[in-house]
Parts: sequence; structure tokens; C-alpha cells
Amino acid sequence: MTRPDPQAPPYALTVASSDSGGGAGIQADLKTMTRLGVYGGSVLVAATAQNTRGVRSTHVLPLAEIRAQFEAVRDDFPVGAVKVGMLATADAVRTVDDCLAAIEAPVVVDPVMVATSGDPLLEPDAVEAYTDLFDRATLVTPNADETERLTGEWPDSAESREAAAARFFAWGADAVLFKGGHVEADGASDEVRDSLVTPRDSATFAAERIETDTTHGSGCTLSSAIAARTAHGDDLTTAVERGVSFVRASLERPAAVGENGSVNHLVDDAGAVSAFEN
Repeated sequence: MTRPDPQAPPYALTVASSDSGGGAGIQADLKTMTRLGVYGGSVLVAATAQNTRGVRSTHVLPLAEIRAQFEAVRDDFPVGAVKVGMLATADAVRTVDDCLAAIEAPVVVDPVMVATSGDPLLEPDAVEAYTDLFDRATLVTPNADETERLTGEWPDSAESREAAAARFFAWGADAVLFKGGHVEADGASDEVRDSLVTPRDSATFAAERIETDTTHGSGCTLSSAIAARTAHGDDLTTAVERGVSFVRASLERPAAVGENGSVNHLVDDAGAVSAFEN
């Protein structure tokens, strides 16, 4: 007779919306967490009809159902980290903010506002509500467009990132990762530089730019990879470094699915980035 050998993987929770095509959203989060050795749970906020070409429709779940999912997970699972993604509406943001008060774990907030295709994913009145949610954030991971919309700063220099970070810290965030894919940071057009800023110090993760348009799901994958690594017990800098490396690997060997392709969540946990203190 064969007896089971129970394993105890870290547990992480994604609070986000679905991508029916599988490249982004909760599907990307759960695949990333699984690939990085983490048992992933989910709180579904909205369902999108979506593929690599764009978003066709969005249906937001009733707030009571969002809350019920939180309570079911909290009552039975040891949540080691939380990733927060697309929340769609101000009411959903406020509900998630309230639910997170009962969870003691690192929280990575990806303030998803626009899809890679350019389709809006956040109602205009939800932007202000997001700033209250940042008070729960161990890390916020905005891209350049999201940074500018939230803070008024385009993060292409050390000075602009410092000014933007000050706004995030005032809202209560512990740290900010400025994603560099959309900017020529500090005049380095052949590099991508992702900058991690805390109230105490900063570090930059630099790598050669990959010439590709197959970036669908890259932001979701990065934030969920960082959450997965924190669930493993990594410190924040190490979790970010490992997350950036994983996303780079997923972009170097993208998945040829759909018309426009997607990042590849099946790649090894590898990649080439260099980190240096600022």
C-alpha cells in the first residue's frame, strides 16, 4: 500500500480579475505562483472577455461575493503573501481594502489601470480609491503610465522617481517598484531599468532591452512572482530581483498563443538581471 506524502508549500493569494485568454489576470498569477513553487488561491473581482487582441467586456462580481471569497480563504489557509491586481471599480477597491485589514501578510499591489492592448481596466473614480489601498501595500508596482496618472510624475529620472515615491509613501506604501519597460530611463535606451525605492534606500535592476511586442501579462506576472517569492520568505529586494528575472525569462521565450502572443509562464525561474544600489 502506498501512503501519501503530504507537502506544505507556501500559500499566496491573488486578488484580481480573470483573463479568459489566460495570459494576464488571475490566470497569469496562479500559473506564476505554481511555477515558483507556491500554492495559489484566488479572490475573483471581475471576469473579463479578453484575448491577446484586447478586452471585449468586463463583469464585476457583487461586493458580497468578493468579501465571501476573502473570508473563505482566511478561515482555512495560512496566507503567506497577497498580490492585488485589477479591481475595476471604486467600490471593489474599497471592499478589498477593508478585507485586507484582516490578513497579516506582505501585500503586493499592482495598480492595473489599462491593458497592454490599451483597453481601460479601471473606472475613473476608482483611481482616488486606490490611494487608500496603498496603505496596505508592502510594495506597489506601477508602470510609467500608472505612475504619471497617480502622482503626476513621469518616472524617467532619479529625481522624478524620488518625487513619485514620496507620494506613494505619503499614501502609506512601504516601497515602490517603478517598472521601466515603458521609458528610456536616465537616457539608457538599450536597457530596461526597474527601480525599487524605499524610504531608506533604493536599488535598480538593469538588463538589456528585449525588442518585443509580446508583453501581454508581464505586469501581472511580475507582481505575482514577487508575491510568490515573499511567500517563500525572501526579503523584498531578493523577491523583486527573482521576480524581474522570471519575467525577463518569460519575455525571452514568449508563448506563441493567439494573434499577439503572451509572456510564457512555463519558463524556468531564471534570467539575467543585474542589481546595483543607487
